[in-house]
Amino acid sequence: MGTTIDVILINGSINEGDTVVMAGTEGPIVTAIRGLLMPQPMKELRVKNQYEHHKTVKAAQGVKIIAKDMEKALAGLPLYVAHDNDEKEYYKEEVAAVLKDTLESIKVQERGVFVQASTLGSLEALLEFLRTSEIPYAGISIGPVHKKDIMKASVMLEHDSQYAVILAFDVKVEREAQEMADTLGVKIFTADIIYHLFDAFIKYRDELKRKRQEEFKHIAVFPCKLRVLPQFIFNSRDPIVMGVSVEAGFVKEGTPICVPTKEFVELGRVGSIEANHKPVPLAKQGQEICIKILPTPGEAPKMFGRHFDETDMLVSKISRQSIDAVKDHFREEMSKQDWRLMVELKKQFEIL
Repeated sequence: MGTTIDVILINGSINEGDTVVMAGTEGPIVTAIRGLLMPQPMKELRVKNQYEHHKTVKAAQGVKIIAKDMEKALAGLPLYVAHDNDEKEYYKEEVAAVLKDTLESIKVQERGVFVQASTLGSLEALLEFLRTSEIPYAGISIGPVHKKDIMKASVMLEHDSQYAVILAFDVKVEREAQEMADTLGVKIFTADIIYHLFDAFIKYRDELKRKRQEEFKHIAVFPCKLRVLPQFIFNSRDPIVMGVSVEAGFVKEGTPICVPTKEFVELGRVGSIEANHKPVPLAKQGQEICIKILPTPGEAPKMFGRHFDETDMLVSKISRQSIDAVKDHFREEMSKQDWRLMVELKKQFEIL
């Protein structure tokens, strides 16, 4: 019998041999009805039983239609009976317009993943799941993944490569499309269960984020203000080892430290941090810690008591490049207070 479709006939009648027009995954479908099936009296259409063949079915009731190309039909959209060539052309335009209007009514964002599904219903279900999961989507389509879909998704490579992704739900990927995706760097995830698609994308995004953080960790500089504890100066020069209080923000290993009140002289980078005699990777506002500052390579080592003293506030030396790195790759590590401090330091360093 092949692929059939279930239709609710809401007005008029439908006959075996009639030409019908409906929306398909590859454009409007025009086909002739080969058979009309109805369940036996007092039986449901959706329950598997012996069906009865009918030559004509009148509204309003459900009917199962046998016809060619039904595997490409889109559920949830209208089907029309065309009586002549003029009606065929009219209804082809009508179903294409209905599908276009339906898809265009779904709001998309400038940056996000691209979503493809086999039916309108499954597309809406996937989009709702993405909305609740706060995953933005920039494009949608129904049917197999073609080369044109890859081209659309590849635009994200210029804006935010984590979204150069197609989430293909219960659809095929054409061989040429997969080859183009591999060449351009577009990632395609396929699954017939929404949760599997979601999990695959999240795993990919987290791995991409980890790689980027590793790549930019030496460029990103986080904001901090440090007050010197003069009673804890353990080594005044090369390296400077001293106790400090974190007055604002947070300090990490590798943070470049400078003194604004001494013409922004750079002391070096934080080589290590200790809290309660134990090494820690970072220290936050309110903590008293011991830090070791390694001199900047190629420069004369700075000295406590000569280049700065306990009256000077020490701050992280930020730049336009370091701010952008934090914004793009470490945003989740920053609190609102940290961003306020970043803005304060930005003004202090006169960074545009």
